[in-house]
Amino acid sequence: MTEDILLDSSRFPEKRKKRKLKPKRVIFVILAMIILITFAVLFLFPTVFTFTNSFMSTTEISANYGKIFTGLGVSGDGGRVFIADKVNLKLIPDKVTLSQYFTVLVKSPNYLLKFWNSVIYVLPIVIFQLLVASGASFAFARMDTKFRALIFFVYIVLMLMPYQVTLVPNYLTLDKLNLIDTRFAIILPGVFSPFAVFILTKYMKRIPSAIVEAAKLDGAGEFQIFFRIFLPICKGVLYSVAILIFIDYWNMVEQPLILLKNTELYPLSVFLSKINEGDTGIAFATASIYMFPPILMFLYSEEYLVEGIAYSASVKG
Repeated sequence: MTEDILLDSSRFPEKRKKRKLKPKRVIFVILAMIILITFAVLFLFPTVFTFTNSFMSTTEISANYGKIFTGLGVSGDGGRVFIADKVNLKLIPDKVTLSQYFTVLVKSPNYLLKFWNSVIYVLPIVIFQLLVASGASFAFARMDTKFRALIFFVYIVLMLMPYQVTLVPNYLTLDKLNLIDTRFAIILPGVFSPFAVFILTKYMKRIPSAIVEAAKLDGAGEFQIFFRIFLPICKGVLYSVAILIFIDYWNMVEQPLILLKNTELYPLSVFLSKINEGDTGIAFATASIYMFPPILMFLYSEEYLVEGIAYSASVKG
């Protein structure tokens, strides 16, 4: 037995040579890393710049970017000239101050009102769109009729259309229901958006039919199959869809501008465009507060987002 082992071991070299990368491949990897790091820095720079500058004093901001934000000049065509001299871009403030945040969060309730308007709009849209989409997607995945493909095709067409195309029908419908200039004018169209239905339907069709047949043999009905099999399996994609819905409606602009007349009902996404007319430091602080929920949600559910996108992109209709 010992001899056999020795014979078998003699087939393998005592020392395995380490696999070396070819010089061309090494150069390619280094160049790829440099390009990726460059794009990552360029992508993250606006976020980091906004956050760090939110701790600068108004005097320091004016000294560094006064020609951009406050400098006014008259050009030949009567327009405004925003940049006349060199600008000093700074990431680290000379003196850290929280005065802007104190103004936004304590002194001026108008900013917080717009922030909570955004929360009031987005959270019901995310929750109820997932509920509606889960039921509709389960029906599309389980329904076996000749109209299923046609109805699902209509969903895809509606999803591909830009919001500006469906804005007029939405406005007329909401006007007939006397919901214009109310919070429901924003929430109801968002709840019945076809985006989540498309993603969840594609995912639910991947669930093996053997699991469903086994549940039926155990006496499970359609409701039990939906709640005990489909929803637990779709947990990851539900998280990813929730993140995408949240980001989409957190940044909405067209809907409030068209469907709301009362500026008190505007979300913070619309109000941000008017903040820069005043104190620039407050604009930086408000933008930082505005970015915090999406960034926190993304960092908390990054794995679910990647998983959901990967699965939804790999399925066949």
